[in-house]
Amino acid sequence: MGYKFLKLASTSIRPVSVRIGVRSYATSHDADLVVIGAGPGGYVAAIKAAQLGMKVVSVEKEPTLGGTCLNVGCIPSKALLHNTHLYHQAQHDFKRRGIEVGSVQMNFKTLMEYKEASVKALTGGIAMLFQKNKVKLVKGVGTIVAPNKVEVKGASGVETVNTKNILIATGSEVTPFPGVPVDQKNIVDSTGALSLPQIPKKMLVIGAGVIGLELGSVYQRLGAEVTAIEFLGTIGGVGIDLEVANTLQKILAKQGMKFKLGTKVLGIKKEGETVKVEVEAAKGGNKETLDCDVVLISIGRRPYTRELGLDKVGIALDDRGRVPVNEKFQTKVPGIYAIGDCIHGPMLAHKAEDEGIVCVEGIKGMPVHFNYDAIPSVIYTTPEVGWVGKSEEDLKKEGKAYKVGKFPFLANSRAKTNGEPDGFVKVLSDKATDVILGTHIIGPGGGELINEAVLAQEYGAAAEDVARVCHAHPTCAEALREANLAAYCGKPINF
Repeated sequence: MGYKFLKLASTSIRPVSVRIGVRSYATSHDADLVVIGAGPGGYVAAIKAAQLGMKVVSVEKEPTLGGTCLNVGCIPSKALLHNTHLYHQAQHDFKRRGIEVGSVQMNFKTLMEYKEASVKALTGGIAMLFQKNKVKLVKGVGTIVAPNKVEVKGASGVETVNTKNILIATGSEVTPFPGVPVDQKNIVDSTGALSLPQIPKKMLVIGAGVIGLELGSVYQRLGAEVTAIEFLGTIGGVGIDLEVANTLQKILAKQGMKFKLGTKVLGIKKEGETVKVEVEAAKGGNKETLDCDVVLISIGRRPYTRELGLDKVGIALDDRGRVPVNEKFQTKVPGIYAIGDCIHGPMLAHKAEDEGIVCVEGIKGMPVHFNYDAIPSVIYTTPEVGWVGKSEEDLKKEGKAYKVGKFPFLANSRAKTNGEPDGFVKVLSDKATDVILGTHIIGPGGGELINEAVLAQEYGAAAEDVARVCHAHPTCAEALREANLAAYCGKPINF
């Protein structure tokens, strides 16, 4: 479908501002692309577009770049997860390894400062990349006022940018718990949980998905009594294989985390410095009131589309508040695109990044291909969980005939030598063709190991293909090879 753009009478560069506080560019198109939002999807798309020769303007309303992921999500949480894991090891694991360090103390203030330093370094790095790739940054709230025009309201006034294309990459926000105000002190969301002033004695986590498990793990390692409350009967959220979820729950319970599954939260109220959470069984039953000093609400995220002005250009959201797009990430309005958390699909930073790259390549007339069956998911607990493709439950629901290949890390020489024997690799392949349908890992470095499985699935590999690839010894990656060997011929070598 061709695009029609308004041809202006003048292409001079003299200012055309007509009121104080408003700057309007004078050329027919000040940019080839305006990207609204500089999170993982938006900043990557902006850089890629600039590398492809486009004149790019990035619009960001927050003081720093990187969106939720870099500022109050992926990056700060991983800093806390990694460092509290080291602390937990020093307390409980070093002695058996022959490492004697005496009394180990946690300086919580320094832990948080380390997290902030990591965030600052990475967000600053994006600003440098923008400069390097000549991406123009405009700070403020971006609103689409016409199919080829974005108005940015910033601290210094309003700036209007005329553009050939617009890319919406506004991401998502925390889903609130109805009727419960978040004070980021005793009742917190994921943002508040990353910046608590002190370690809570008792923490209740509402929602045992990825965010709840990760942040719950952080504070459990720091000494808090943590209980995760989940409406569903399993942990880990959408897409996780049931066998993996059950294994993870057992391991986390052994580490000290408590769970109340199949449980509905009826209400949350604050009494002084104590929070009371009323619960009952999801299927109904006796009510129970639980006390804590901090409750973390982690029931998911929702698309962020406020102030975009979509109604002004005729774009209606779907029933889940997402921006509808086609396979080329085009909305119903020519020249307006959307990617990331505000469209369909899993809310993952790497999914948004890849969509951003593919989308701008499509704008330049390049092929558009995105395989939603090859997007990895990771839970960064200890052990880590990583998966891609179909779970056993998915395949059973579809009536698909499949084979299962499993290999435990207990039989992997590197994992056993490192004292990390918990978990396994499970490979699901087509019974007739041996093509890999899904890979599920719980164990040491699961978040790293899953990427080999993603590569294999993206290129349509069979279990035999991975089984016949030489893997370095001794490595945990050999467990992936053995699981593929088990799926291919039913007989791993080392188990």
